[in-house]
Amino acid sequence: MKSCGIPPKLRSYGPPLFGFCKKGDANRAYEVDAHMVESGVVAEEPELCALLGLSVESRWVDQVYEMMHRLRASVRQVSESTAEVVERWFNSEDAAGVGEENWDVGKVREGVVKGGGGWHGQGWLGKGKWKVGRTEMDEAGVCQSCGEKLVGIDIDPRETENFASSLTKLACQREVKADFVQFQEWLQWHGPFDAVVDGANVSLINQKSFSFFELNSVVNCLRQISPSKQLPLVILHRSRVTGGPAQNPNNEKLIQSWKKSGALYATPAGSNDDWYWLYAAVNGNCLLVTNDEMRDHLFQLLGTSFFPRWKEKHQVRLTMTRRGPVLHMPPPYSIVIQESEQGSWHVPTVIGDDLETPRQWLCATRTRKNHRHPQHLE
Repeated sequence: MKSCGIPPKLRSYGPPLFGFCKKGDANRAYEVDAHMVESGVVAEEPELCALLGLSVESRWVDQVYEMMHRLRASVRQVSESTAEVVERWFNSEDAAGVGEENWDVGKVREGVVKGGGGWHGQGWLGKGKWKVGRTEMDEAGVCQSCGEKLVGIDIDPRETENFASSLTKLACQREVKADFVQFQEWLQWHGPFDAVVDGANVSLINQKSFSFFELNSVVNCLRQISPSKQLPLVILHRSRVTGGPAQNPNNEKLIQSWKKSGALYATPAGSNDDWYWLYAAVNGNCLLVTNDEMRDHLFQLLGTSFFPRWKEKHQVRLTMTRRGPVLHMPPPYSIVIQESEQGSWHVPTVIGDDLETPRQWLCATRTRKNHRHPQHLE
């Protein structure tokens, strides 16, 4: 394909890769994988899961370790089928027998710092049988199975800047460029904000009709928790602030007060307000209040590398109760595969991701006597 000037794509590699994995031909499967990497084609979860399963069956323990980290870097939360392969590995005799008993604590910690937290990349730590099970994390990120606390992994500010730039480029391709540039100038004049509110989404929570009352209750709640006691920025489509419920005298008064305070932006006719509230939150590096799962075509354009990490750290979801809105702040830990300094692994699954059902995690840890380094004992 390269010789014809056609860049190879992931789907071109699927048939041979899955074929070799099914036959148990590890050497050829990894040759295909190496060619993908050389061609700049990024494997996704199905390919990585197939290679992980093949490595487990072939007893290639170093490749298992490599695949775990590739899953961590590109997939973050795994499907049930991948979780089952991971469980099979940790329950195997090979997993029990592999690992460094007397590891260099300093080198492991150096790896954690260098990687930004949540993993060290120094290989399997400890020896002996793993305790493997499904579990949940509490609000602080403490594993309910082993008691280890997960960490929050920081995002490089340069990544945020680059993402804001790519977001601008995409928005200007799909919106009227002059309208979006005008919005950017408005933000520079009126910002920064501590939070941005997806007005349409919030106003329709638990409601069949648009409710300014609900929206205002969320705005007031955000103002109370704001360090600066500042109003959040409310993004609404222009039609929402001129017609329908907006014509109610009380709502008119509320809208005018927000406008006067520089806390409301009405997106122009024909626009998609998603671009506006997302850009405002990313550019301002602030909280984004919405129950939108952000999974449709627009958000797929943003890729799977940076955006899921940003969303995890910035999205505030909410529920409405008789006492008022309840804000569900971003978790203090990162929902991604984590490898601890003690050698334990925590793998988040896609099972459970709403406000009522806790996310299910896979916990794999060794008993302390097996994985505790002598330098830890004083």
